[in-house]
Amino acid sequence: MPLEVAPVEHGRDLKAFIAFPYRLFRGDALWVPPLRRDVQTRLTPGKSPFFEHASAQHFLARRDGRVVGRISAVENRLHNEFHNDRVGFFGFFDCEDDQDAANALFDAAAAWLGPRGLDVMRGPASLSLNDESGLLVDGFELPPVVMMPHNPPYYVRLVEQAGFAASKNLFAYSRSGTSVPDRLVRATKLMAQRYGITVRPLSLKRFTAEVDLIKTLYNDAWERNWGFVPMTDAEIDHLAKEFRPVVEPELVLFAEREGQPIGFALALPDLNVALKTNPSGRLFPGIVKMLWAARKIHRIRVLLLGAVPEWRGRGVDALLYAEIWRRGNAKGYFWGEAGWVLEDNAAMNNGLLRMGFEVYKTYRLYDRPL
Repeated sequence: MPLEVAPVEHGRDLKAFIAFPYRLFRGDALWVPPLRRDVQTRLTPGKSPFFEHASAQHFLARRDGRVVGRISAVENRLHNEFHNDRVGFFGFFDCEDDQDAANALFDAAAAWLGPRGLDVMRGPASLSLNDESGLLVDGFELPPVVMMPHNPPYYVRLVEQAGFAASKNLFAYSRSGTSVPDRLVRATKLMAQRYGITVRPLSLKRFTAEVDLIKTLYNDAWERNWGFVPMTDAEIDHLAKEFRPVVEPELVLFAEREGQPIGFALALPDLNVALKTNPSGRLFPGIVKMLWAARKIHRIRVLLLGAVPEWRGRGVDALLYAEIWRRGNAKGYFWGEAGWVLEDNAAMNNGLLRMGFEVYKTYRLYDRPL
């Protein structure tokens, strides 16, 4: 059967690009359908601030007019300026179990990236490492949490047989419990007393000022991470606007010493529990079921947690985890995911293991020379 890969060039193609995974994963009990309008916003220049420093081209693969795969090729200029390298990215990769179609999609993305002076294609990252990143390679039997990807096992073969090599593993940790372990409570209490550290929750009354504080802390605390790209003010403002209706102030914490912020943590209720009830991905009439399901969420994801450089290695991270755990239990959350964490971030990995977390999923980023 003839195979054609073509760029997304108009609204009808974009609609098909967004719709494809809803058909592909219709029989997958673990896939969580995102809201279609949110996906469209992420992919549309002028609506997403990501495109103020990046460009992308989306592609569809068709056999006899039927969509069998999709991919986005991304040039993130901010990434390459920050790291002084020439990396292009691929994301929004979805495909039937069809190696020829996958190869053609990757080749189309490479053909778009190469002439831009890029020498490596890395992914999946939809659209950057600040978004859903990594290919699931272990932990297929468990549902994904909010803002984490999910894919069937055959994707690993499609990617690796298309000439990609592993670049970096990303670990996701899990922990359940109805109380904070006594050992952790004692250790973090002593540490906080020794250094005079206090922890406070986000203030919704000062939301704009709190977001400005997060901008500074985020870019300071993660600056040395592999693949890290500072988020622009516009990107953080955009995320803050999206998160505000669902944020739990007691799960967004600031560690302070003498009134100065030295670390922060951001956890969100696992909104996938609600999204799962809306297989169409359309806001209406799905909003009713989603709102009802949101009342029964008992899971959280710790998206971000870190300390500024001069306070790393002193237990600030453990203090923030303990506080999220304690405050989360008080609000009815009894299971949490922490991550992702880079495989070679020894301090964070060892700290999580000492606190009783365990790796329950592994995601992988891949590289292919251009």
